[in-house]
Amino acid sequence: MTATGAHRDAAGTPARGWWWWGRRRGAVLDIGLALMSALECALEGVGFAGKAGLPVPLGVLFGLSVGSVLLVRRKWPIAVVLVSIAVAPAEMGYLMGMVGLYTLAASEVPRRITAALAGMSTVAVFLVTMVRLRQDITQADAGRQDFDPSGWYVPVVSLFMTLGLNAPPVLTGLYVGARRRLMESLRERADSLEQELSSLADRAEQRAQWARQEERTRIAREMHDVVAHRVSLMVVHAAALQAVALKDPQKAVRNAALVGDMGRQALSELREMLGVLREDVPAGAPSAVPLAAVGRAAAAAAEAASEDGPCLDALEALVEQSRAAGVVVELTVLGEARAYGAEVERTAYRVVQEALTNVHKHAAGAKVVVRLAHREAEVAMQVENGPCDAAVADARLPSGGNGLVGMRERVTRLGGVFVSGPTDAGGFRVSAVLPATGRAA
Repeated sequence: MTATGAHRDAAGTPARGWWWWGRRRGAVLDIGLALMSALECALEGVGFAGKAGLPVPLGVLFGLSVGSVLLVRRKWPIAVVLVSIAVAPAEMGYLMGMVGLYTLAASEVPRRITAALAGMSTVAVFLVTMVRLRQDITQADAGRQDFDPSGWYVPVVSLFMTLGLNAPPVLTGLYVGARRRLMESLRERADSLEQELSSLADRAEQRAQWARQEERTRIAREMHDVVAHRVSLMVVHAAALQAVALKDPQKAVRNAALVGDMGRQALSELREMLGVLREDVPAGAPSAVPLAAVGRAAAAAAEAASEDGPCLDALEALVEQSRAAGVVVELTVLGEARAYGAEVERTAYRVVQEALTNVHKHAAGAKVVVRLAHREAEVAMQVENGPCDAAVADARLPSGGNGLVGMRERVTRLGGVFVSGPTDAGGFRVSAVLPATGRAA
């Protein structure tokens, strides 16, 4: 037996154009119950017609009309219960009354209305049962003087019969309705959790996409720093080698050796970076890697690169490479030198390296001053060059326009300050200040 709202269950085949029924199964059940109720009321209508002095066909027609009301129990459960209460004095519609109370208790009708109608039905059935039982006992024991049916027997038996008819359908309907509401609540909660999980998956995918983009940017910066600086020095030395090849063979040999050393250093650094990137890809792994794994690989690669990258101790060697290329570079260190975080030292080194690369590209023959200051809570570096020397041939090095952008990204990522711009003397100045803790911005 189903009740109002049963059409929300997952089982069954949806029906279209079946009035208020959502499933054919529910329509078949209600039609069958209505036929049974109409047959019951028609049979009871025969007795009602005899007691009321009405023609039997009229009583049967009345019973059929009353019993068929059960057909609308899902749409109007209150009407079904009211009809069952109204025909209670005629002693018909017992099936309709029980099914109507069950449907009412299981429906979404407010509980106060359900309690009021259930109470009215109980009182009506109790009164009819008590009157009918008293009449039967009176007719059966009319000659006996030792039995009084007006005492406790009739009310107690009538009460038990009434509760037996009304209590089970009401309690069953309340249980089914509460269970249905609980299932709907659990279903809604499951849908909400599914949406939340979908939202979390979308956010995780966005974070993985951001991590992958961040790793690509980091790799591009590393490749730019390594290739641009080494190749710039190699081009400068190659130009010097071409100029002195016939005049000073010994110097040409030294310049050729420097070009070879710088090429090998550039290849070594590129090989290290590519090796870091390959470490997180297992042998035989598929080409399609989940986005969540990309973020972990990016973090691992960044950490490995930070540990193995250059530091401030190599700053003197970096300056010597520019001096060997014919650039006049002065290095000044202020404050007591101390160790910083790997990423801080690597960023400071890359800033000075890229600034010197820009000097090779855009300020041929200019004098350069590199200043490094160790302060209490920060480390500052400045690379300032004078105007270029017109007497020195330009190496005609190409520029990608990403040097200053990359330096700014590196410094701001650690929470530092980056400033660059031309000087009053016609040169260019690059300044950066990094916190000693290297906190991420």
